[in-house]
Amino acid sequence: MNTDEKYGKHGNDGQNEKHGNADNHISPGSHNSHISHSQPPSPDAHPIIPPRGDYQTLLSFQKAEVIYDITHRFAHKYLGKGDRTVDQMIQAARSGKQNILEGSKAGLTFKESEIKLTNVGRASLEELLADYRDYLRVRDHVIWDKDSKEAQFVRRLGRKTPHTFELYREYVETRPPEVIANIAICLIHQTNYLLDQQLRRLETDFLEQGGLRERMFQARLAHRNQQHKK
Repeated sequence: MNTDEKYGKHGNDGQNEKHGNADNHISPGSHNSHISHSQPPSPDAHPIIPPRGDYQTLLSFQKAEVIYDITHRFAHKYLGKGDRTVDQMIQAARSGKQNILEGSKAGLTFKESEIKLTNVGRASLEELLADYRDYLRVRDHVIWDKDSKEAQFVRRLGRKTPHTFELYREYVETRPPEVIANIAICLIHQTNYLLDQQLRRLETDFLEQGGLRERMFQARLAHRNQQHKK
């Protein structure tokens, strides 16, 4: 058994793992703001509800779901019964996952809501990150350095898609709690990095495309122009 296998370095990215835009499927809701005067505008030129990928294709959501699965098992197994931290950690993990999901769905009509909910999910994962760090710190366990062999292993594992709990099941079920907590920390860093990228893209889309009202106005204007040319 090599070192990676022994410690179950579940590839986290330690801090900011640069997965690039291929890691997170973010459908930009493309619409053409420029309409040629020589051709009638396409019905899709100013879509009121832009096309989007399903939230399950978001790598940020996939990772957040894995974090929830790990946290649910970890909290019930390694934290004492009656410890309020059990519910707090599980709820923070669930909030991270659910707000990414709800934000993606809300983005079909209200990009402002998508930005807000994605931010809430990001904040929930940051709270969970602090809980895992607290668990390790008060027990005098080591928090993996982002460039450690363990963290690098988790980083490599974190690049696999689709990303599911099955990639981590063996480690979660066989490694000591300090290893599992570090794996979760690595995954949270990866997910937060992806969410930061996602939020920047959403903010850019909102500035360029506007919200629902702007899209409705542009769609009506394009329809009127088309009618006048007939």
